[in-house]
Amino acid sequence: MNPENPNDQPSPQPASSPYPPLQQPIQPATTPATAPAETRFLMWTLFGPDGLRAGWSIAIFFISMLLLLVGLGVAATPIAKNVLHISANQFTPVSALFEEIIQVLAIAGGVTICALVERRSILSYNLAGPRRSFHFITGMTAGFAALSMLVGVMYWGNWIHFGGIALSGVTIFRFGALWGVVFILTGFAEEGSVRCYLQYTLTRGLNFWWALGLVSAMCACGLMQKGDGIWGVYISAVIGVLPCAVLHFSRPQTSGFWQATWVTSTFFGFIHTGNSGENWIGIFAAAAIGFVFCVSIRLTGSAWWAIGFHASWDWAQTFFYGTADSGFLPEGHFLTTTPAGSKLWSGGTDGPEGSLLVIPVILIVLLALVMIHGRRSRVESPSTAAQPQLS
Repeated sequence: MNPENPNDQPSPQPASSPYPPLQQPIQPATTPATAPAETRFLMWTLFGPDGLRAGWSIAIFFISMLLLLVGLGVAATPIAKNVLHISANQFTPVSALFEEIIQVLAIAGGVTICALVERRSILSYNLAGPRRSFHFITGMTAGFAALSMLVGVMYWGNWIHFGGIALSGVTIFRFGALWGVVFILTGFAEEGSVRCYLQYTLTRGLNFWWALGLVSAMCACGLMQKGDGIWGVYISAVIGVLPCAVLHFSRPQTSGFWQATWVTSTFFGFIHTGNSGENWIGIFAAAAIGFVFCVSIRLTGSAWWAIGFHASWDWAQTFFYGTADSGFLPEGHFLTTTPAGSKLWSGGTDGPEGSLLVIPVILIVLLALVMIHGRRSRVESPSTAAQPQLS
């Protein structure tokens, strides 16, 4: 922009763009032709029509988040050992709460840094939709109902056995409240990073070929892992190839949301492969429910339904029913349950998420979500519009 020419102003965003306008545009839509070639190339590499390109933004997010995670972890370790007396491999409400607070702070810090760099509001990352409280509460209701349906079918098939009530009196409410806070933080941490920031950012800067490269990289990393859990990632990756390719060639300008959904869902399954006790069904189920969460963003306009569902699902299996959660056995649960019979149906050490029965339950949740919210007037999500490609 030439300061001597008052008519030379940054080009405004298109009226149809769902993204909030930048408070102070970082870079004009076009670099003056009089600028040196090196400057024009650098500006094109760093900035697109929507500001900082998605690839650089994601790099900043991961670097800042990891630095904060390490720094907070080192600073809080003496508190964990000497004050809270938390030991390794514990899965108690206190240890889980301690870990989730650190993760939420690190993720929130990384997102905040990216929001400042991109000059956006944090709510623009799939958190600014309408009826947020309503969607959060209905998501929580759906999460508890879905997990209860799964446990009920397992009980009917004799693949899970109920014992006695493990808690009594006021301890029921104390542990229930503690686990509730833990899993609300879990919902904010995992959905905030994957379905909010990454889904939003990848949507505005992803095409099929970049999505295929990212998914292939995850599969390649899985070759170095032991166990059968990684097969859940492979299945998720293969299922998404054809639909995303068709969308890319038929509607390339509007397929970014679904390309990002393929990547974030596969990534959500991939990050769960590090949990002990996970099997391939549990990993694929994590990727599948990730897809459902992305659909909820498309239909409701925000990630609040997904956050509520995620928190309630984990609370129901960990505290209320006392089952294993992604391979972790909880302390301080209300009911007592033990898996029985074939691991294919009981889930074994993975818990209900590792049972083959979780797949039809997820399909039922998806169908109900589409039937309920698909009939409403469609809300345009910040993640659904055509956006420039990643450079």
